[in-house]
Amino acid sequence: MPNTQYLNKSFKNKKVLITGHTGFKGSWLAFLLSEMGADVMGFALPPATTVNHFNLLDLDKKIKHVVGDIRDASMLAATMKEFQPEFVFHLAAQALVRPSYDDPGATFSTNVMGSVNLLDAVRCCDSVRSLVYITSDKCYENVEWIWGYRENDLLGGRDPYSASKAASEIIFSSYARSFFAQRPSLGAATTRAGNVIGGGDWATDRIIPDCIRAIEAGAPIRLRNPGATRPWQHVLEPLAGYLLLSARLYEEPKRWGGSWNFGPSTNEVRTVQNVAEVIIGHLGKGRIEVVESPAQVHEARLLQLNCDKAHQLLDWYPRWNAEMTLESTALWYKTVMNGGNAEQITRAQIHDFFPELT
Repeated sequence: MPNTQYLNKSFKNKKVLITGHTGFKGSWLAFLLSEMGADVMGFALPPATTVNHFNLLDLDKKIKHVVGDIRDASMLAATMKEFQPEFVFHLAAQALVRPSYDDPGATFSTNVMGSVNLLDAVRCCDSVRSLVYITSDKCYENVEWIWGYRENDLLGGRDPYSASKAASEIIFSSYARSFFAQRPSLGAATTRAGNVIGGGDWATDRIIPDCIRAIEAGAPIRLRNPGATRPWQHVLEPLAGYLLLSARLYEEPKRWGGSWNFGPSTNEVRTVQNVAEVIIGHLGKGRIEVVESPAQVHEARLLQLNCDKAHQLLDWYPRWNAEMTLESTALWYKTVMNGGNAEQITRAQIHDFFPELT
């Protein structure tokens, strides 16, 4: 795992632009970088839910907060040109499978053309030294085999969300070869992470937020595919990978480019039902109801990543096992549900994960 002091040194007083900083992963990343002493600017739509991690952390008081849509190419380019970031993390996206069936056009316009706009803004901004372009594990053509997907496996996607992420990977490859290769000081890479959990997520159609909402309402947790497996990992795991990769790209731009998987060990894969049961156990309340009606849309049941490249070349390994990941996630929600301070529990978990953080 990355040395905390190395990351502190890499980002302290550096200008960092994050797209999608009002979302679940983006808010954790923005807060983490602010704790490291970075000068952070976020560019994103307003938070998608009334209760959200961004507002609970008062992030608009800790970083430069710009409300904007990545589909607005001129605003995004102007924001980047004015800020002159050295590091860019691209997380803004329509990030859910089921909503992509309801509005495929919005999914493709955000995840494809929004990504084009981001890449073009980087192309026109000479200050950028390191670009980490986050897509998804769902960018792979998933045939539901038992082996983890490697970075050179076939891209694809049956549902609109997965297809949009595969398309955004192809677009990145084009920009990397057509434009970024001619900039010796710019390092750029894509990252693909498995299903991420942790405190502060209130999105729909995600297992942890669905569990929390049901428990708070005194309703059963309704599971569509209780036997489906996912590569569950705490949000801080891939963020550690993104930060380490970003720092390496800054130091040696052409050595660390390409694509990178960040996921848990295959022996940490859990079923949806097991995750719900563990959350219920930690919170001390809740019940499960399996929905027997056939799914209206296709959802993958098995998907996991091969992370040998990150292990062997970046020396990145998951720090928390599945038990610790679920315990920390449940503790975050339990604390906040009982009136505790979200910023304090978020900071405490960051310091547990990153020792010696300044």
